[in-house]
Amino acid sequence: MIKNIVKRILISIPVLIGVILIIFIMLRIVPGNPVTTMMGEHVNEAVIEKVSREMGLDQPLYIQFFKYIGNALHGDFGTSYRLNRNVTSIILESFPNTIKLSVCAAVVAWIIGIVSGIVAAIKQNKLLDRLFMGGALIGVSMPVFMTALFLQYTLAFKLKIFPVSGYNSLACMVLPAIVLGWNSAGSIARMTRSNLLEVMQDDYIRTARAKGLREYGVIVGHALKNAMLPVVTMMALQISSMLSGAVITESIFGVPGIGRLAVNAIETRDMPLLQGTVVFTTILVIVGNLAADLLYSVLDPRIREGA
Repeated sequence: MIKNIVKRILISIPVLIGVILIIFIMLRIVPGNPVTTMMGEHVNEAVIEKVSREMGLDQPLYIQFFKYIGNALHGDFGTSYRLNRNVTSIILESFPNTIKLSVCAAVVAWIIGIVSGIVAAIKQNKLLDRLFMGGALIGVSMPVFMTALFLQYTLAFKLKIFPVSGYNSLACMVLPAIVLGWNSAGSIARMTRSNLLEVMQDDYIRTARAKGLREYGVIVGHALKNAMLPVVTMMALQISSMLSGAVITESIFGVPGIGRLAVNAIETRDMPLLQGTVVFTTILVIVGNLAADLLYSVLDPRIREGA
């Protein structure tokens, strides 16, 4: 197990360096001067040159890149051009808000997805199956921003059940959690249904029924345990994707998380802040993938023995 963990960490290092290199190059080929963005359009040319020299922006790109890598290894992602603060501290302030949103969204996704998938499998080809799978298909297909705007208009603006936006109460978290978790719930429901239907055809299920067990006991005690293995892996992967992919949701509902931080950095061309958010979210995805692989190995002894 330890050897497997070390192997996957070593594989992840080139991926992380590649992401840093790509975002580093892309931000520097975009037209515009970050010093001008930071100090205003009417700043003197001599001041621009002086500040660029002090910030090291006049150095060759490869020198800037290796300096950035060296600082990042020590947890220093630079200083925000706009806020004039350490990027790491800004990200760490926003990260708890993203965690809260992602955890709430994951709970919504897991409850709706697993329950819908089990009911759809039990009621195969019946009305409930078609309703739940139709809802799952809508959840997978509908873009996040459309779901957000629809729920804002109906539940917040028209019915006034929940706040339209904000982050100052538990009620403010309901709509963002549903929006962020709706897509994942559809994927979980479809996978739970298909896996459960497949497992229900195995020999040990027929043996359990032959012993006189009730259908509820067969499903919960035997079939569901094995059917949930790939679903659990998907759920672990979805947590990391929620943490890193809440950009649209946070922007629409005004949640002060990492996603909204990244959008603000793009709008103001704050390169250190944008680089920091991208690198940080990449690390989250890598850690999430590693956790999912390890969890799957723990749940399935066959994979653990093969590794």
